[in-house]
Amino acid sequence: MTRLLLADVLADGGHVVCGAAATEAEAVAAARRLKPDLVIIDARLGRGSGPAAMREILRAGFVPHVFISADAPSRDGLHADAVSLRKPFDADALNAAIAQAVEG
Repeated sequence: MTRLLLADVLADGGHVVCGAAATEAEAVAAARRLKPDLVIIDARLGRGSGPAAMREILRAGFVPHVFISADAPSRDGLHADAVSLRKPFDADALNAAIAQAVEG
């Protein structure tokens, strides 16, 4: 549900959503296949974790990314340039996090 709502908010903001994944393995495979300009990833994925998926994705090279989480943001295991966003958030907070990730 969250990824569908997130995709709608991103599309409404003028972003092109090239893929969505529910699990760690799907996220890694999608990033390899689609080579996105930005990754927005939940800290908790079905069958895996967002930080573990991003570590694997980043092996191919840096991609700006935003971690979203319902918990207090933790920097443990995150890339130094990762941006964290705590749920719930609104479109303005998401756009600010995207700008920070891309500019960072």
